[in-house]
Amino acid sequence: MHSSTSRAVAVLGATGSIGRATLDVLRLLAPEFQLYGLSGHARVGELLEAAQSAKAQVLVGTHEQALANLRMTPPGCHIAQGSKALVALATDPRVDIVVAAIVGSAGMLSTLAAAEAGKRIALANKESLVVAGRLLTRAAQASGAELIPVDSEHSAIFQAIQAGKPQQVSRIVLTASGGPFRTWTKQQLEHASLEDALSHPTWKMGPKITVDSATMMNKALEIIEARWLFDLPPEKIDVVVHPQSIVHSFVEFVDGSTIAQLSPPDMRLPIQYALTYPDRRACPCSRMDWKVNWELSFQPVDCDRFPAVQLGWMVAKSGGSAGAVLNAANEAAVGLFMQGKLRFVDIVPACRSILEEHHFEPDPDLDRLLVLDQWSRNQVERWAALSG
Repeated sequence: MHSSTSRAVAVLGATGSIGRATLDVLRLLAPEFQLYGLSGHARVGELLEAAQSAKAQVLVGTHEQALANLRMTPPGCHIAQGSKALVALATDPRVDIVVAAIVGSAGMLSTLAAAEAGKRIALANKESLVVAGRLLTRAAQASGAELIPVDSEHSAIFQAIQAGKPQQVSRIVLTASGGPFRTWTKQQLEHASLEDALSHPTWKMGPKITVDSATMMNKALEIIEARWLFDLPPEKIDVVVHPQSIVHSFVEFVDGSTIAQLSPPDMRLPIQYALTYPDRRACPCSRMDWKVNWELSFQPVDCDRFPAVQLGWMVAKSGGSAGAVLNAANEAAVGLFMQGKLRFVDIVPACRSILEEHHFEPDPDLDRLLVLDQWSRNQVERWAALSG
C-alpha cells in the first residue's frame, strides 16, 4: 500500500520512451511519489517487470493477444485489459497524477477522462491537445485539473513564462533540432529512407515521433499544442532551428526580455518537474559544463524544405475540426511510410491534401472528432493508393 503522504502516479504508456524515463524518475522520487498503476500495449514483459519492481496495484494492457500470453501476475496487482480499463485507471480516485505518455490519438480518451476527473496531468501526449484542445482545456477548467507539459519545448515555455504575467508575453519561440534532414536539399529528401529518418542527431525517441521530427511535423503539432496550453494566438508562436538542442524554448516579454530554459537533452528533467511542480528537486540529469566552449546557434525554419510547419500555424488559427484531421492524416501517412507504402516527401502533401479536402467544423464534440479521425485515416489510404 502507498503511504498517506505519498502521491500516487499512474503512467499511461509505460513501455514507451517517456514512460520508461518516468519510471526511472519515480524510482528516484520514492517514497514521496509512488507508482500506483501503469499501462502498455504489446511489450507486456516490460510492463510486468515494471509492475513487480514498483509493486504497482494496477496493470492495464491494451493488446489483447499480448496480455493473454502473460505467464504470471504480480502479487497484489490487478490486471485489466482495454480502453475502458485505461480510462478507469486515469480516473481512479486513488491516483493523484496521471502521466499521459501514450503516443498518438490512442491516448486521447484517457487523457480527457483524467482532465474531467480533476487530476494533475503530466502531459506528453500532445495529440490530445492537437485533436481536442478545446474539449481538454474546457474539462480542465471545469474540474480544476492541472495540465503540466512534459514535452521538452512546452516544459521550457511553462518554466520560462513564470518570469512574468500572461498578459506580458510578447511571443513564445519553440526550438527545433532540425532533425536528421536539417542540411539535406529538396533533391536529397526525394530519396530519404526510413533508416535515414530514424537517425535523429540528439534525441532518442520512439519511431513515430522520430519521423515527425524528420518532417518537422512535430513542430506543427507543438504549435497547435502551445496555442491551447498557453492560450495564445498563433501569431504569438514562433519556431527556430537550434541544432544543439540545449535551449529547449524561450519566452519573449513585452519589455524585450527573453527568458530561456537550457539543459542537456534528457527527458527526465521535464518529467520530474511536471511531477514535483512547483518544487524543484535534485535530478540525475547531466548538467551544463560552463568551463568548456559552447556554441549555440539559431536559424529560421526553411518552410520550402519543411512545409509541415506552415500546417501547424494554419491549424492553430483554424481550430475546430482541423487538428483532428491533421493529426490522424499524419499518423496514417507516417504509418504508410514506415511500411514502405509512401515516400518520405509524400507525408506532408498527403496531410495537406486531406486537411484542405475536409469540411471544416468550428466546434465538434468528441464523437464527431472520432468520426473525423477515422475519415482522415481512410482518406490517406486512398490518397496513397492513387499517388502510388
